[in-house]
Amino acid sequence: MVFEEMTFELKDGRQALLRSPCEDDAEELLKFVAKASGETDYLTRYPEEWGDFTVEDEKSVILKKRLDKNELMIVCFVDGKIAGNCQIFFQSRIKERHRASVGIAILKEYWSLGIGTKMFKELIQAAKMRDGVRQIELDFIEGNSRARCLYEKMGFRITGVKPDAIRMKDGTFVNEYMMMKRL
Repeated sequence: MVFEEMTFELKDGRQALLRSPCEDDAEELLKFVAKASGETDYLTRYPEEWGDFTVEDEKSVILKKRLDKNELMIVCFVDGKIAGNCQIFFQSRIKERHRASVGIAILKEYWSLGIGTKMFKELIQAAKMRDGVRQIELDFIEGNSRARCLYEKMGFRITGVKPDAIRMKDGTFVNEYMMMKRL
């Protein structure tokens, strides 16, 4: 799916642009995910886990998402650089068509500027426009209180826990929490 381009004002007064990525964004998107993964322990991959992913691989992913009616990726640009991205995936199986899953990542320098809230509002709106979707789901890693506050502000509630679902590099295990928002 393709997101119609829009601009909005950040809390610091700068303008931000939301749009679907295009193939020309592939290299910058790869750098973004590697950097975002290194800034926090709360994303599901470490930066080095993106090493085998090529620009051509990312171009293929971008093209697939633009053509797939069940996936939408939105990228946020600030001052011409990628500041964050988010995605929604709509289930297509008959028994699960009422469900959608979302994910989000924002670079640390852009935290607390309203990007996460704006991207979530757009994901929720996309879900509401989709016939039959009744709930949006996400997972977050134990300790990620910033994300949890955003999700709760957007109407998500914890529905379950996966004990010891994440193993950190130091060998410690942390829980992963499931959240859901009813539409």
